[in-house]
Amino acid sequence: MPDIRSAPRFSRTWLIALLVLVVVLLLWWQWPAKSQGEAGPGQKGPWARDEGPVPVRLASVTRGDFNIELKALGTVTALNTVNVRSRVDGELTKVLFEEGQLVKAGEPLAQIDPRPYQIALQQAEGTLAQSQAQLQNAEIDLARYKGLYAEDSIAKQTLDTQVALVGQYRGTVKNNQAAVADARLNLDFTRIRAPISGRVGLRQVDLGNQVKSSDTTPLVVITQVEPIAVSFTLPEGELPPVLAKVRAKQKLLVQAWDRGEQLQLAEGTLHSLDNQIDITTGTVKLKARFENASEQLFPNQFVNVRLRVETRAGATLIPSAALQFGSRGTFVFLVGTDHKVQVHRVTVGASDGPTTLISEGLAVGDRVVMEGTDKLKDGSDVQEIDDSGKAVETAHKAPAKKDA
Repeated sequence: MPDIRSAPRFSRTWLIALLVLVVVLLLWWQWPAKSQGEAGPGQKGPWARDEGPVPVRLASVTRGDFNIELKALGTVTALNTVNVRSRVDGELTKVLFEEGQLVKAGEPLAQIDPRPYQIALQQAEGTLAQSQAQLQNAEIDLARYKGLYAEDSIAKQTLDTQVALVGQYRGTVKNNQAAVADARLNLDFTRIRAPISGRVGLRQVDLGNQVKSSDTTPLVVITQVEPIAVSFTLPEGELPPVLAKVRAKQKLLVQAWDRGEQLQLAEGTLHSLDNQIDITTGTVKLKARFENASEQLFPNQFVNVRLRVETRAGATLIPSAALQFGSRGTFVFLVGTDHKVQVHRVTVGASDGPTTLISEGLAVGDRVVMEGTDKLKDGSDVQEIDDSGKAVETAHKAPAKKDA
């Protein structure tokens, strides 16, 4: 038999639950009306119909010059890099450069102890002087023998022997002259000079160390930074327009950007192409040259490369954010003077990221939806808003009718 005393409690529980549910539904129903700026005009709950215009941001179709660019990843490479080593053996007595310093070709970098080579030069010069004196004496005797032979006072053999002796001494003099030149050259090598202009790196050998010409460790490395090159690759499919410009002797502009493509580091020109395509990757190597006066490019640095192959003058341009993609192709939401949108197909050309070139489908002055497209369909009413979300009241000319 049911407990009659529990019936009133059960009824009160259900009544309270019903009242709470009604209050929640009323709050939910009225909440969008109090926050139209957040939920959008005319919305009354997630299942309610859109009874007002959709807030959107618009952009106008413009006309301007558009650069057709090929993008690639590149590596900065020095045109010349030299490992500076000593060409003679000896003690390193002077270091004449600062690490990271810019040097010019021929500028002194270091000094090897020159005293042993000065002594060797003096010895070679002494030997040369001795042989020159012997040659001089032999030439005097030869002249005398020639006179005596003319008077038939000496035998022909004596004259021939003297001629041979003079030739011998002349050869000795030449050898000694070469020895002097070699000693003088070794003495000059004790003063190490920069073979190229560039920036020196970190010093590899400290003052006071013994260095040899056979050492594998360089004293320092010099890298040419002005000008400098960037090596990069392009797919073989992108090669034809580049080859056409190169064969026409046209200079192609190349830009180097940082990794995030936010900062342009330098601007140069295409310098050369490799003579074959890499069959393993289907790419071809290219090299661009940059003056690099500001030294924004650093050897072995990775950069983003933009190779400009063409500039389209008077192109039809829209923000890339306005492009939509569907099963029927690429389209935009075109806005008319009645503030209704039309799904309008377009033919897209090249793009540089934020801006896209339109080949067909739009005219200058047309207005397209750039933000707020997720709530739109063909024929939807729209309300233009600015960056702060406030409604914009403007009058626009009707765009020319186009075939969708």
